[in-house]
Amino acid sequence: MSRNIDRLLEIMALLRDPEKGCPWDVEQDFASIAPHTIEEAFEVADAIERMDMEALEDELGDLLLQVVFHARMAEEDGLFAFDDVVGRIVDKLVRRHPHVFGNVEIKDAETQTKAWEEHKARERAAKAAEGGENVPSALDGVIVALPALTRAYKLQNRAARVGFDWDGPEGALAKVREELDEVAREIEVDAETFQLEAEVGDLLFSCVNLARKLGIEPERALRHGNGKFERRFHRMEALLAGDGLDVGEASLEEMDRRWERAKEEEAPSPSSDR
Repeated sequence: MSRNIDRLLEIMALLRDPEKGCPWDVEQDFASIAPHTIEEAFEVADAIERMDMEALEDELGDLLLQVVFHARMAEEDGLFAFDDVVGRIVDKLVRRHPHVFGNVEIKDAETQTKAWEEHKARERAAKAAEGGENVPSALDGVIVALPALTRAYKLQNRAARVGFDWDGPEGALAKVREELDEVAREIEVDAETFQLEAEVGDLLFSCVNLARKLGIEPERALRHGNGKFERRFHRMEALLAGDGLDVGEASLEEMDRRWERAKEEEAPSPSSDR
């Protein structure tokens, strides 16, 4: 395995060589590569969602290439190298698992999750103190670049850990209804777009909170919802085509009738949805 890693590092160095390398690779920087890194991470998640292990093997390689790419650019700037990246994560894993590499006892996964978060909080507090920053927040470390649903979920989890949370899903559900009513009121009064956008944002945030209280990861739930819509829409198009109708020319009633049929053809689920 080390030979493969060494070969990958050699290939990346050659690709970045100003004279012998690839022009596209040479002109890249951290900012231009970052979107590709994010995309590759999502492709890994997509392969897992589809349970396509062959694709997962391939996508993990693409994601590893992103790490190597960033590390190579940093090495060129005299900042750090790939080995330093590996060393960092090795140290972090050992430090955050004292129950494995030390003499601390952890009884179950839930206790370990709590201990992990407490350890990260101490690290953030120490880092803030070293840098002369203000008192750290419980929300520190939830990066802005995360998908909005995921970031909302993580922000709410952080707040919950310090006691700022509903006792159960009932309070979260009531909040969703409250926010939905506020959206409806804004529509009735023909509110300014920015105000309506704010209310819809509050509604979505509340929906994420409800999902969290129900033990549902909202990003995953929405991916499933997207897949369901896409699957049924394709079937609706096929049904229309079978009747000699084009989806762009069919009436809403005609489309809706095929949509309902597409739903009926699927295996029954515990709840009905549109």
